[in-house]
Amino acid sequence: MIYKIKLTAFVLVGFFVLPQALAQSADLFNGKDLSGWEIYGTEKWYVEKGLLVSESGPDAGYGYLGTKESFKDFELTVEFKQEADGNSGVFIRSSIQGTKITGWQAEVAPPGKHSGGIYESYGRGWLIKPGPKKDKALKYGKWNKMKIRAVGDNVTTWLNGTKMISIDDKKIGAAEGSIALQIHDGGGIKVFWKNIKVKRLD
Repeated sequence: MIYKIKLTAFVLVGFFVLPQALAQSADLFNGKDLSGWEIYGTEKWYVEKGLLVSESGPDAGYGYLGTKESFKDFELTVEFKQEADGNSGVFIRSSIQGTKITGWQAEVAPPGKHSGGIYESYGRGWLIKPGPKKDKALKYGKWNKMKIRAVGDNVTTWLNGTKMISIDDKKIGAAEGSIALQIHDGGGIKVFWKNIKVKRLD
């Protein structure tokens, strides 16, 4: 009888707690417009057929689309498809002034260019690159799913289910800021995005 009571209590707790945990996950992109985001630079950010499109503009410079909301500890999932050069990235805990960004980029790039690695712009440069064999996780020209988990000093990335890197860094751990998508400079870049979801862990 005691066993049955404990089991029933466990099931009831799970029933009420699980929906609350799931409710913490939120869409950052609504599939209709750029609500909740801010454009930095002259590069193109627009919505087409339910997809977020990033495309090089007339200045062929760096461009960013950053969340108006700030994040510290979280798990982010995003799907992307690269067209043309496809050099881009997802920044975490970032701040942006004009087209100068402070933060850490999970690389989104063509084959052989370290997708899933972590790069610090206007700072230390590459902090960690995935091993060369992990490059096969990237499906260039097709839809890819990236997951970024940032908790305290640790950042871990996955690409299409493959763990790409994990790094502990006190400078990253001390920061908080927006999530931002990048267009690299040089022109000729086009990347599609969808299903951008974040779950706070703090």
